[in-house]
Amino acid sequence: MPGHKLGRGLPKELLGDLSVLDLTELPGTDNLFYPMETIKEAQILAANAFGADRTYFLVNGSTGGIHAMIMTICKPKDKLIVARDCHKSVVNGMLIADVNPVYISPEYDDEFGISLSITPSQVEKAFKDNPDAVGLLITRPNYYGVCCDIEKIAKIVQEHSKILAVDEAHGAHLIFSGRLPVSAMDAGADICVQSAHKTLPAFTQGAYLHVKTNEFKTNRIDTEKLEYNFRLLMTSSPSYIILASLDIARSVMQNYGEGMLDELLNNLDKFYKNILKTEGIKTLKEKYSLFNEPESDNMINKTNAENSYDETRIVINFRDVGLSGFEAADILRKQFNIQVEMSDMYNVICISTVSDTVKELETLRNALRSIAVKYGQEINSKKQSESNNNNEFKMVSPADAITKIPDLPAQKIRPNEAAAKDKVWIGISDAEGMVCAEMVVPYPPGVPVICPGEIILDDTISYICSIIKLGGNVTGLKDNSKICVIRG
Repeated sequence: MPGHKLGRGLPKELLGDLSVLDLTELPGTDNLFYPMETIKEAQILAANAFGADRTYFLVNGSTGGIHAMIMTICKPKDKLIVARDCHKSVVNGMLIADVNPVYISPEYDDEFGISLSITPSQVEKAFKDNPDAVGLLITRPNYYGVCCDIEKIAKIVQEHSKILAVDEAHGAHLIFSGRLPVSAMDAGADICVQSAHKTLPAFTQGAYLHVKTNEFKTNRIDTEKLEYNFRLLMTSSPSYIILASLDIARSVMQNYGEGMLDELLNNLDKFYKNILKTEGIKTLKEKYSLFNEPESDNMINKTNAENSYDETRIVINFRDVGLSGFEAADILRKQFNIQVEMSDMYNVICISTVSDTVKELETLRNALRSIAVKYGQEINSKKQSESNNNNEFKMVSPADAITKIPDLPAQKIRPNEAAAKDKVWIGISDAEGMVCAEMVVPYPPGVPVICPGEIILDDTISYICSIIKLGGNVTGLKDNSKICVIRG
């Protein structure tokens, strides 16, 4: 990201007139926080395009929208059920709003070493155990493109007369294709946030917040409170360049998105089929989607998709090649001039959008083949050497030493209280049993492994240290060796 891919997906007229668009609140340009003219019309058009009753333009990314969303649906000390694979902005939003989180841990895929999604049965249990919770906040799709069964989850939330809020930062494109998982607004969410700049041709920080307000919903979002929170949280000098790109992205996708996504998905289908022929390389598509032509009768059913997968998110697993994802990403960047979206212990993740062509996919495919052949040969040579020495060979990737994502740590102190207490930095190896004072977050994807107020476990320490050892980035530490804990 951003999804316009160095401007390829943006109208040339926009790119040529950026300085002219850099305006402020003037007669004719409208006011983002009290829209009456141009911005109001653009937001109405966006609501129609994305299946919402109301849409608000955001100029500081999904983060500001998530904070406003949480502050609108929750009062201080309220309980909110949250999928633990949430972005750090969700945790920060709950800290700002003084919300008590009740976390649900998503399922886990051992082969790829990634979180999948929460299940309807987990949601049902969470509401039965916490009948006073105001609602559920989920992340869908996750950073890997995995999508929970949101329609079943929405039905459960409605049956409990609660609110369903969705961080759909990575799913702004879903509504424009019947070949992709269903979007949150179509599935029954009350409110959701989307990062236009991630998967649409829009500038960085451009995002949407969509709301359902019709009279048939049991829980209506208080839009006056929501708009108040916007004014409280957003910059008082919104970028009209970003606002214009949000309107343009909507127009492009509404008018041409279905055809553009069809072309992208057809190109991706060929890409994935070719990757299947590459020994050692695996993709997440092989597990959670099907290799079908556009009109196949066997196409995945959007309304009955458990752990469905957004195949525009290319997740490539290097475990059998003998590389960590961090190493593979470094090779792709230095040897092939390809910058991936993120990497982890086993995988590299690429975001493809309607701004990508078959040329970009072919370049990636050829690079992956070269890496698989080169490093596969090295592994085979090692196998042969070990065999000649009469030793049983066991291929060990650097990532094989990484344990599973740690279990959910116990919360000792309310997050808001933890943030207000005196803190001290100590060596991470000495932190077992202490109460964490700040979020510790592998970034990307930005999903916290430990949050303020939670007890630091030995497994968590080992996991964090392993990520750093393999070359990953972990925010919330000092000098990659110290962690912030509650003093005393």
